[in-house]
Amino acid sequence: MKLNELRDNPGSRLKSKRLGRGIGSGKGKTSGKGVKGQKAREGVSLNGFEGGQLPIYRRLPKRGFNNRNRKEFAAVNLGKLDAAIESGKIDAMQPITEEVLRAAGLYGGKKVDGVRLLARGEITRKVIIEVSGASVSAIAAIEQAGGSVKTRIPAKATEAAA
Repeated sequence: MKLNELRDNPGSRLKSKRLGRGIGSGKGKTSGKGVKGQKAREGVSLNGFEGGQLPIYRRLPKRGFNNRNRKEFAAVNLGKLDAAIESGKIDAMQPITEEVLRAAGLYGGKKVDGVRLLARGEITRKVIIEVSGASVSAIAAIEQAGGSVKTRIPAKATEAAA
C-alpha cells in the first residue's frame, strides 16, 4: 500500500451541496437564502441583535454576586487523613500542618488559601493538627480519638446542627 492509494471509507464524507447551479438543482438562484437583505449576504453576524430593540441579554436582570475577596479552601476528610497516616505518608507523632498535608498529596493543584478539615470517614489515632478551619463534627471526632485541632478560623456553631 502506498500513500497515494489511501482512501476514506465509502460514505464517511458527505459531498457538500453545490449551491447556485440553476433552478433544476433545488438550490439554484438564491441558494436557499431567500431574497436580498442582510442575511442573504456573506459574512453577516446578527447574534443577539434585535433590530434596535434592547436585546434580551440586557433586558433580563443579572443574578448573584461573585465576591472578589472570597477565600478558597482545600477540603481534607478524616478518612483520607487516616489512610495517609496508615500508609506512612504522614507521621502521626509530629504536629500535622497544612504543609505536611500538601507534601503527603492530600490536596494540591490550584492555589488555595488554606485547608479545611471535614468529618467524612473516621480517625482512629491521636493526632495534633493545625489547619485553617475545621467542621465542628471533625473537631469532635479528633478530640474523641484523643487528639487536638488548632484552627486559624473558628468553627461555626450552626454547623453542629447540620
